[in-house]
Amino acid sequence: MKAILSSTYFGPVQWYQKLNRYEECLIERHESFIKQTYRNRMIIPTTNGPLSLTIPTNHGTSLAMKDIRISDHANWRHVHWNALLSAYGESPFFEYYQDDIRPFYEKKYEFLFDFNMEIMEKMIELLDIRPHVKVTDRYVLSEERRMKSFLSEEGRVKSDGSEEGSVKSEEFNSPEAQAQFNTQHSTFNTQIRDFRDAIRPKKPLPDADFIPQRYYQVYEQKHGFLPNMSILDLLFNEGNEAIFYL
Repeated sequence: MKAILSSTYFGPVQWYQKLNRYEECLIERHESFIKQTYRNRMIIPTTNGPLSLTIPTNHGTSLAMKDIRISDHANWRHVHWNALLSAYGESPFFEYYQDDIRPFYEKKYEFLFDFNMEIMEKMIELLDIRPHVKVTDRYVLSEERRMKSFLSEEGRVKSDGSEEGSVKSEEFNSPEAQAQFNTQHSTFNTQIRDFRDAIRPKKPLPDADFIPQRYYQVYEQKHGFLPNMSILDLLFNEGNEAIFYL
């Protein structure tokens, strides 16, 4: 069985579980970029609770994921690396892996998708998993997305009374705009499990495959176990045994 996934910035444990368990994983590079998702955000536990680390982005007329550029705004590389140092400096395996992770905060990447793919390749190596990964050559419209697109379009037609309602592509903040963009650039595929809407920080769709397994966390006594954090949380706390939680 194949799975299709959105690109992620040090994605959550759930995302890497798909890489490890499915025969083939497609990484979507032609979908529209959506803010406040794992595409440019990771979440880690800290002494004050979960912390979101977000990469600032730039984009021109195209909002396809493959065209999204990384911004240098707010010295984010320095901020993110210091956050990791603060959160994991006392974790069991941070010192062992930090030289593998630090270069991602020293080198400047132009495109977010390329940055995320290099992160994925490094994490595959460190986790010692052997996934079969491909990048899409155009947007893949799964059965789940096809139905979502149909329902979104139907709702839009009912709300404005016509089928001519225009979508402002520069915004892409509405489900209707995302659905229209994706449908217009799609290849329909029914032989695939679509996790693009199941793996996201806000209002994820149900994923019966994923049952979080408890592992050691530095701040568990203070906040309790926090499931589905960034894969770095699992790696820095469990080291070479991280694979057993995938």
